Amino acid sequence: MDGTILVADDDRTIRTVLTQALTRAGCKVHATSSMVTLMRWIEEGKGDLVICDVIMPDGNGIEALPNIAIQRPGLPVIVISAQNTIMTAIQAAEADAYDYLPKPFDLPDLMKRTARALEMKRRAPTTKADQAREPADDLPLVGRTPAMQALYRLIARVINADLTVLITGESGTGKSLIARAIHDFSDRRAQPFVVAGAADLASAESAGQFISRAKAGSILFDEVGDLNDDAQALIVRVLDRLGEDAPRIMATSQGDLAHRMENGGFRPDLFYRLGGVTLSVPSLRDRIDDIPLLSEHFLARADRDGAGVRVFSDDAMDLMRGYSWPGNVRQLENTVRRIIVTGVEETIGRAEVETVLGNQPAMEPMANGRGHDKLSDSVARHLNRYFDLHGGLLPPPGLYQRILREVEAPMIEIALDATGGNQAKCADLLGINRNTLRKKITELDIRVTRRRKLM
Repeated sequence: MDGTILVADDDRTIRTVLTQALTRAGCKVHATSSMVTLMRWIEEGKGDLVICDVIMPDGNGIEALPNIAIQRPGLPVIVISAQNTIMTAIQAAEADAYDYLPKPFDLPDLMKRTARALEMKRRAPTTKADQAREPADDLPLVGRTPAMQALYRLIARVINADLTVLITGESGTGKSLIARAIHDFSDRRAQPFVVAGAADLASAESAGQFISRAKAGSILFDEVGDLNDDAQALIVRVLDRLGEDAPRIMATSQGDLAHRMENGGFRPDLFYRLGGVTLSVPSLRDRIDDIPLLSEHFLARADRDGAGVRVFSDDAMDLMRGYSWPGNVRQLENTVRRIIVTGVEETIGRAEVETVLGNQPAMEPMANGRGHDKLSDSVARHLNRYFDLHGGLLPPPGLYQRILREVEAPMIEIALDATGGNQAKCADLLGINRNTLRKKITELDIRVTRRRKLM
């Protein structure tokens, strides 16, 4: 690597690490904690590349990008930031940053991006229309995990691309929010954003009306995997008739459309028309390190709404991180709301979280309807949730007998009900002797009612 790099960050450790790494790689480095100093260097013509933090004591790295482009057209800027939201990635892309990386960043990854930036000569920036935005602090697309940051960077790149977008992910992951963000931060933002679901696509006329309403904006076909064959064929015909000034087409799906297509459950022609770019939104259990960040976001929102300041204790957050969150971010938000409403202490303790999560499902049923769960699968989910609720601690002793009791009681009750309370037939059905059955009935306090039963 060869070149002069300007590093601007108010964190001395980051400046030191970058300076050492870049110097060892063969670069000359100027490092500063001041945005004013950085801009002076740029105006003086120094530097082949800028690595800049967003929040500086005397300025904002993203807000400085337009001025940098004016002073030094083509000078690449890599933005680094601890503000790990989709907004930062979008704003950096809109302001023509060469690249964006969240903190904490992977140093080898940053070095590779730096090498690419030095090798590439950036195109001269084009003049953009006024891109003023309403504050979007309430947009709950927050995450610092690698999966979410990769998603943010991809979203930022496709915002103004003339491609269809398919957004996949489980219920509650924020697929519709991502579609809305793509529209709101694109060149089409002044045009309508229209959502069409299965109930809205009853006829070609209704589908055409939705296209007309969207004008040159965006139309989102929500959960296309739920559409029947007629609705899928209708969308294909509508898309084939689109002319100039047509809306941008986006779609969401919970299920794996490629798998459904291979099994004859989804039209290939529609699949390929919708899949210009596919954005896969990870489930919350696949990015557990974002749970504290999201929880803080929801607590801060509640504080702004007048609920007061509340914080999670470490033990309480351990439980939050350990839960499976089948309803994803939407379920997390509703859970935090319930905790806020039902508690009074500023610090949210483990007992509060345990109470709320104790009434939550451990895992949702399979959404794609492929087969049924085995009993062992249900028991495994129950046990995993039971252990999760204890965080890093072990449950109380006696787990084996407690679980056996939970399984035995309903099994014997249902068998007794099926045999009309006839203990001899019930014992035979269960494969145990009558004395063992009587003992279990007493131990488990099962009420036996004799009645005629068709068998």
